[in-house]
Amino acid sequence: MLSPIHRWKRMFSIMTIEAVYDHVMDTRMLEYFVAVADERNLTRAAGRLFVAQSTVSAGLRSLETELGVRLFDRDTKSVSLLPAGQDLLPIVRDMLDSLDTMRSTAREAGSGLRGRVRVGTFAALRVFDLPGVLGRFRLEHPGVDVQLVTSATGSTGLIDDLVKGRLDLAFVALPVPAGVAAEAVVRRPFVAVVPEAHALATRRTLSFADLAGEDWVDVLPGFGNRVQVDARLREEGITRRLSAEVADLPSVGPFVAAGIGVAVVPDVIGAVGCRVVPLSDRMPEWVVSLAVRRGGERRHAIAALAEALRSGSAEAGRSDDGGRSNAPR
Repeated sequence: MLSPIHRWKRMFSIMTIEAVYDHVMDTRMLEYFVAVADERNLTRAAGRLFVAQSTVSAGLRSLETELGVRLFDRDTKSVSLLPAGQDLLPIVRDMLDSLDTMRSTAREAGSGLRGRVRVGTFAALRVFDLPGVLGRFRLEHPGVDVQLVTSATGSTGLIDDLVKGRLDLAFVALPVPAGVAAEAVVRRPFVAVVPEAHALATRRTLSFADLAGEDWVDVLPGFGNRVQVDARLREEGITRRLSAEVADLPSVGPFVAAGIGVAVVPDVIGAVGCRVVPLSDRMPEWVVSLAVRRGGERRHAIAALAEALRSGSAEAGRSDDGGRSNAPR
């Protein structure tokens, strides 16, 4: 037997669905609701939707009037979801995804795949031939507009964009939250990287303790590999000195080779002028997953591109070098 709160949620869901399908409620109001819930700010939500802030405010008031319940607590600086809004958000996301799927399915009938797919990735992802996969997909499905974007905060930012609906697919190297589907496509061990002339370059293995007193090179905060290394150093009680923070993994090698510092990174970077040494400390693998936004694979274009990307990464994994550089190590 349903509890009172579950009965209320069920009635709330039915009221919302009936209102939409009876065309009493404009679906734009639902889009305003999701955007404001994601951004927690009316100005940012309006910018995301390319409408005036007053239009978003009016749409929210109309939605609350239609449903007979307040969804947000609003003040001059911020917006926060009230309990009713928290209950409604996943329902509305599913409804909008279903409507998008219906529209795209109708457009595709007799004309092949169509629509837009937004893909998030790292700057300079080189673990497989991403340009080649996207190029072949474009030739096979010219009606699909594929937009490739990066995030300055790496996997952290990409996951946030995926959850908030700004992306449809994303390559991420961190665990994803509930409601986001993800499948591992690349696995690499972490290794130590030191300059060829460094005193530690002759060692067969290196530990975090061996590297503790050195200057370090790493990527920016928010990237999955940086998050993993920072966590492991905290476990060891080590505070390191970063002499350089670079924008992508391929840039780590040249800085290490120049003597700027040492690094612990996934075994995917070019290592000219460096010595790559196995870690003696236990360290979980660097795992890159292809994540799909909630409900995304119900849209045929997203599902097709996701399958192409998985196949491309699997093919690279079967190659001799696994997508890594053939540079001297």
